[in-house]
Amino acid sequence: MIGHIESYNEDTQTGVIKHEDKYYEFHIEQWNNASPPQAGDDVDFDEEDGVVTEVEPVSAYLKSALQPVKKRWIAATLGLLFGALGMHRFYLGFYNIGVLQILVTYLSGGYGVMWGFIEAILIITGHIYKDAKGRPLK
Repeated sequence: MIGHIESYNEDTQTGVIKHEDKYYEFHIEQWNNASPPQAGDDVDFDEEDGVVTEVEPVSAYLKSALQPVKKRWIAATLGLLFGALGMHRFYLGFYNIGVLQILVTYLSGGYGVMWGFIEAILIITGHIYKDAKGRPLK
């Protein structure tokens, strides 16, 4: 099943996975990856009778934390074309900032489009160079 890690406690080495409206607890012994689990990661997990038997990260999370996953040119293009809607921020995983950009654009009568344009330039020049997980852009 595909789920989302809601929380992970390094002291007790246990975490909680949410799948639809159900919560499942897992222990680090069920984790199948070299890097430790983090809250917010999407995971593929197996369960039997409500007990998690195996947990592993999904897609982009299979790569190490330092390996690039998102592309700089896609983020810059989204910033140039749809920066007023924060699409480049959504692409990079900064959902709160993306929503804030939509609000600023709406409340300023459209002047928030400059925010997205400026950030697109910052992405192109390398001043914005990481996604929300801290991985560098390709």
